[in-house]
Amino acid sequence: MSAIRITRAGPLATLQDAGRPGLLRHGISASGPMDRTAFERAGVWLGAAGATGIEFTTAGLGFVAEGSVSIAVDGGSFELSIDGEAKSWPSRALLSAGSIVDIRPGPAGNYGYLRFDREIDVPLVMGSRATSSIAGIGGLDGRALRAGDVLPLGATLPRGRGQHPTPATVADGPIRVIRGIHADRFSNAIRQRFVTDAFAVSPQLDRMGVRLADPGQVFAEAKILSLVSDAVVPGDIQILGDGTPIVLMRDHQPTGGYPRIATVVTADLDRFSQLRPGTQVRFAPVTVAHAEGLKP
Repeated sequence: MSAIRITRAGPLATLQDAGRPGLLRHGISASGPMDRTAFERAGVWLGAAGATGIEFTTAGLGFVAEGSVSIAVDGGSFELSIDGEAKSWPSRALLSAGSIVDIRPGPAGNYGYLRFDREIDVPLVMGSRATSSIAGIGGLDGRALRAGDVLPLGATLPRGRGQHPTPATVADGPIRVIRGIHADRFSNAIRQRFVTDAFAVSPQLDRMGVRLADPGQVFAEAKILSLVSDAVVPGDIQILGDGTPIVLMRDHQPTGGYPRIATVVTADLDRFSQLRPGTQVRFAPVTVAHAEGLKP
């Protein structure tokens, strides 16, 4: 049986698969990859991939192959080397026993993905192997990966014809949003400035949420910023009691007690997750009907 042994991992490197949709009513957010499109692309490069892969952050990842295995990487823009030889990004490769893989920070993106031509042999929890940082379930003992971890891999999957890895075209422009359930609690002036003023991604980001810097103090005069808690979803933009906007992400809490002025459309949530701290962000309103027709 093949395996990989982790030699270096950042604090947010986790096992992820498609997640646990439909369990929010039980207090469990879906989790899954922060950039689902990049996660899926890595599987396409292989032709057939196990449902579970590794999500790593700008800290990168290092591991040693214990047995032969095919891998593919995608997401953001990182630097990859195998046995000391630089490789392109994104990429796929056949590793032999003892191969040393090193992934280092690159010029763009917060999250990268490593997929295998076989399943990572960890238990299913509530139908998924995805690590939930807030619930502490799934993945490897419900926690982030760390140096010394050994991930056993199952049998090689029947392979289709994989595609040659090519860099994705990164869209630009505003992040599209639909009107939030509490938008009417904000004045017309605040709602207008929300879509005309620029925000910035702050260094305070993780799988639960991304805080935004608000240099124009758009929400400084907002009132009644505490509500009875109700259900929230990925992409909801909450305005905290001190006026700080926070965009909820894949491991969001099940309920929230702050007003949501808007929700990032699903088609733009992957792109938003890859914006590094300091990146300027503008929001553009679209209708629900328009959002439903968009593709990532």
